Amino acid sequence: MISLNKDLNRIFASAVEAVKPSALIPANIRIDNNLLLVKNNRVDLNAYNNVYLTGAGKASTFMAIEMEKILGAKINGGVVITKYDHLIKCDYIQVIEAGHPVTDENSINASELIIEIAKYAGKDDLILFMLSGGASALLEKIPDEISLTDYQKTISLLLKSGADIHEMNVIRKHISLVKGGQLARMIYPAVCVTIIISDVIGDSIETIGSGPTAPDPSTFKDAYDIVAKYQLTEQVPSSVISYLKDGIIGKKKETVKTGDTILNSVKNILIGNNLTALKAAKTAAETLGYNTKIHNHELRGEARVEGSDIAKIIREAANNQYPIKKPACILFGGETTVTVKGKGKGGRNTELALAALLALKNFDGKYLLASFATDGTDGNTNAAGAVIYPDLWDAINSKGLSPEKYLNDNNSYEFFKQADSLIVTGRTETNVMDLIVTLIW
Repeated sequence: MISLNKDLNRIFASAVEAVKPSALIPANIRIDNNLLLVKNNRVDLNAYNNVYLTGAGKASTFMAIEMEKILGAKINGGVVITKYDHLIKCDYIQVIEAGHPVTDENSINASELIIEIAKYAGKDDLILFMLSGGASALLEKIPDEISLTDYQKTISLLLKSGADIHEMNVIRKHISLVKGGQLARMIYPAVCVTIIISDVIGDSIETIGSGPTAPDPSTFKDAYDIVAKYQLTEQVPSSVISYLKDGIIGKKKETVKTGDTILNSVKNILIGNNLTALKAAKTAAETLGYNTKIHNHELRGEARVEGSDIAKIIREAANNQYPIKKPACILFGGETTVTVKGKGKGGRNTELALAALLALKNFDGKYLLASFATDGTDGNTNAAGAVIYPDLWDAINSKGLSPEKYLNDNNSYEFFKQADSLIVTGRTETNVMDLIVTLIW
């Protein structure tokens, strides 16, 4: 991996630090005379016999550690589920690692422990649920009619289809017994406070982690229509198709809808998102002397298309000092998608960077673009993303690499590995989608 520009490193570090649970939870949650204050919400701990700490997501363990610092022995037990290689020991609760982005046996078994707590808790108990990106795969109870193998095949097909996270999670919620508010249904009549770090565009509570404690506006028909939209009805296992069709005609219970009385016992509270990270990145860049602009904090669409579009913005800034004067830092945040047609290896960030690199071929301006996942994992790789700059073409040409060939095969990871331009961070303790930092001077 190349030695990254020190300014880029500082901007990246500032963005990620701002959305770590170690920053977000102390800034938003405190205890005062046995009152738990969560942003503008007051939870009187004197009103509860037991307090259980639960959760799921890539950041859930780190969220739990911070909550343990605040609550200590007031916690009567609990379970959080996190991604493999994210295990950190907690003092009062159990931490279990499980499969991501595809649910596995550990996901199912660990979820059963959370469900046991949910069903055991009574009206005088409080369940605190730490929710972050990744929970859709990590927290799961599959209907008996669908095998784990069929479920895994369905999710794998969707991951390659180009479906966005909202569409993915509509389907997930309707082949699950715990998503779309159904965990809240199990928790009732106990009180539930869900503390959330968002990894979705628009911060829709029903989409983050597939909304286990949130009302769900989508239906079984919506889920089936998404499968049809991506022409997967013949590829998705018949057990899944049958289950969705049974739901459409009312043979299966729908997810929880707005107005359901169980939601009176639930509070869903957002404490951090992609914009939080972008604002911290902007402050860091300005401190370094860059004229800085957050150009788009809801970036979505096909990664290679967005990469090409960002390249046009870089050219415009370099040649015409628009939309901002040089030295410039233009920031983007959000989450693109990749429609997998090739057999290569890579994720949305490396694919975006490769498309941008191609669009900037023969461009002689001075720029640096880094696209990376804030959770440290881009797609099915160990990289967070990739960085591009004009001199990278020297390495590409000397090694005889064909960017077009790698892009057409969805093999962006291998391309940047050979070009020695991957960004590898390891786990970051958080997850708020992706950041794209462009520096132009």
